[in-house]
Amino acid sequence: MSKGLSGKRIVITASRKTEEMCTLIEKQGGMPLIRSLQGTVFLAEAEVEPSLRHYIREGADWSIFTTGIGTETLVTIAQKLELEHDFLDVIKKSKVASRGYKTVAALKKIGVTPLAVDEDGTTRGLTRALEEVDFTNQKVMVQLHGETAPTLTQFLEKRGAEVLHILPYQHIPPEKETVQKLCTEIISHEVDAVCFTTAIQVRSLFSYAKEQHCLEEVISSFKEKVLAVAVGKVTAEALTEEGVERWLAPQNERMGAMIMELSRYYGE
Repeated sequence: MSKGLSGKRIVITASRKTEEMCTLIEKQGGMPLIRSLQGTVFLAEAEVEPSLRHYIREGADWSIFTTGIGTETLVTIAQKLELEHDFLDVIKKSKVASRGYKTVAALKKIGVTPLAVDEDGTTRGLTRALEEVDFTNQKVMVQLHGETAPTLTQFLEKRGAEVLHILPYQHIPPEKETVQKLCTEIISHEVDAVCFTTAIQVRSLFSYAKEQHCLEEVISSFKEKVLAVAVGKVTAEALTEEGVERWLAPQNERMGAMIMELSRYYGE
């Protein structure tokens, strides 16, 4: 009996748990290819200080937090700068919105209950929760994690907001040679599926495709021949934002579940 991934070339864009995923792909009859697009996310204490001080000095009408670890890290950085009291004061004086249950938990630790919360852990869910808000001439601080949130920023700016981004964690892109190789493989249909485990991996691929003016070819390949696979909702949302309409994602947001879902998809 043939296995679901027999004869399929499956790309893994992650940098962790790659051995486990390779083994699983091989067990399903596939050929794994590692093309890590994760790059490096690093704690940018020195880089974040000016924007953190600006936020404390100028205040904000809305404060939007998108990750739990990023929220906790900002509190820690403020403590080191001896600005914790001022930082928490600014947050509590503003209206607060939050994406993801971990972020809500981090805010709860500092005594903050958000006014607006997504219902599904995605940026789209958060924008739906903010749809009725008038942001005209409102100062809005958005805490990000390693990558930009173009959809959220556009949503806020279109509604008249003045947006300040604070990135306690910043991102160093992956090696260009790796991204170039994968772009070529996607465009020439040398691979059958590409598995993404974070939104950053998606952004890395599409940022490069835009820079090299091959975006249309990459999107066309994903539409016609190469299958984009996401580990979960947030990663799938990044694919949608970049113009990929055809993607696969498991119900259970785990790497193993993603490979098994892919195997089932081809098996059927």
